[in-house]
Amino acid sequence: MKRSLLFLALILPWVDSTHAMTQAADEVVRVFLFAGQSNMVGADSSVDDIQRFPPFVGLDQPQDEVLFSYSIGRENKSESEGWVPLAPVRELVGPELSFSRAVAAELNAPIAVIKIAAGGTHLGGDWNPDEPSGFRMYPLALERVRSSLAALDERGLEYRVEGFFWHQGENDMFEESFLPAYGSNLESFIACWRRDLELPELPFFIGELCTKTVWGLDLRPRMHAISVGQRFVTQADPNAHYVPTSHVGVEIDEGLGLHYHYGTLGQLQHGLAYAEAYLERIGHPRSPREPLEPWPYEVGEKVRLFVLAGHRNMEGERAFVEHLEGLDDGAALARNRPQIAYRYDVGGGHRRSAGWEPLGPAGFSETFGPELSFAAALEAEGVGGIAIAKFTHSGSQIVDWTPAGSEATSRNLYPRLLTFVEESIAELAERGQEVELAGVLYHVAENDMSFGPSRDAAADRLGALIRQSRRDLARPGLLWIVSQQPPTDHESVDKLPVTDRIAELAAADPDLIHVRAFDLPPQDKLLVLDARGVVALGRSLAQAWLEAVSAGD
Repeated sequence: MKRSLLFLALILPWVDSTHAMTQAADEVVRVFLFAGQSNMVGADSSVDDIQRFPPFVGLDQPQDEVLFSYSIGRENKSESEGWVPLAPVRELVGPELSFSRAVAAELNAPIAVIKIAAGGTHLGGDWNPDEPSGFRMYPLALERVRSSLAALDERGLEYRVEGFFWHQGENDMFEESFLPAYGSNLESFIACWRRDLELPELPFFIGELCTKTVWGLDLRPRMHAISVGQRFVTQADPNAHYVPTSHVGVEIDEGLGLHYHYGTLGQLQHGLAYAEAYLERIGHPRSPREPLEPWPYEVGEKVRLFVLAGHRNMEGERAFVEHLEGLDDGAALARNRPQIAYRYDVGGGHRRSAGWEPLGPAGFSETFGPELSFAAALEAEGVGGIAIAKFTHSGSQIVDWTPAGSEATSRNLYPRLLTFVEESIAELAERGQEVELAGVLYHVAENDMSFGPSRDAAADRLGALIRQSRRDLARPGLLWIVSQQPPTDHESVDKLPVTDRIAELAAADPDLIHVRAFDLPPQDKLLVLDARGVVALGRSLAQAWLEAVSAGD
């Protein structure tokens, strides 16, 4: 259908003159559909927290240039009267906020978002297209989408529905009949939307259930079953895409720290994950970091390769580059170090370097890990010829790193870690370097410390990982430096002496150093470290390595 285009200021009376936006004659409104349950709603988030996360400052304010139509909630719904400017609803942060800003900046095109979401709803029931039950979300959503698109028609706007973004599945985990049927139910759900909207090739973006939540520990088999169903659909359907989200932040609860909602930071990063997936689909991939040129080492020069590995704080979940300002040597840490080769595979493979890059901030959402201060501390002591390879998955637990893995086979990391290390060594050797694998620096899983069964097994699992890595890399004396921040202090887990057990493991192994990083700067949240904490952690790791080398001499 061809629709004439008019200036929005003239045809949308609800936009006042100070916020009116004009639309060029050749522009098409890109319409995006968002739907799901609580982690699509934005549960346990707050617009007041946005200012704490520098890359997202300003998203608490309306995005007047973005059209928004919504129906959010179950019994007590919040619903827009037609189209309104995009803004937080109920003071909550949804992924549409960061998604829209990122997409608008890249495309410079008019955008409209239709969102229908309600916590605690099932795909097998509420969202079932054929037999909706409970809150009957499918017919409600279909009516909201149709009426919203009709309103664009009435205003003479030309539009194109660009994608459907879906995050749901947690509640289907608890229903024995829904759990094994998730893949087939999702397949039917997608087919019905395409049929009912008469859009047979409508792209779908299926958000992964974040394994960093508490459910990633205690409901690991059930979460895996949902992911199997999601991947079944997205692997078979060229217009359906699986969007990883286990790298995003998760809200920190009181007590044990673990939570089952993304919260503010997680929702903001959740939206960016969708934006990256959409933009890549339409030929606008994320810009890579600059390559390492020129190569910083002489042919034949020995290079000390350090492997950094771990979870949330090794990734640097809440360590923002902007917060380096005011810290000692913070400005220097924020700059690239072209004299140090850096290779990474982080977020469970969500982001990988394009070969070797100069060491510098390369995390999600302008974050960084302890590799920056670690390298700086070594250089300050005259250690040269350094290369760093970093492998992390902040949505993992220690069991995922063990050679045996777990029933959640898609999360088994050990084979990928081994390949990553071997490739790093081989690539340096191919460039003519003499490679010394100087050590593996691993930060103990933060979430494991808050969940009794994982905490109880942590030392044994860590030992299995270390022993097998030495065998498989044919380096029986490979140095491992294992750092540990203060473990969760709570009556439900205090009886499990995880620190003592790791210390005993190290005492029996002359090539294992246990770093008790218990003197980190005070932190606002349990489990996660801010920029100051991550910088201090990197320096502690460097000091431990220097002492180990000195003792060996």
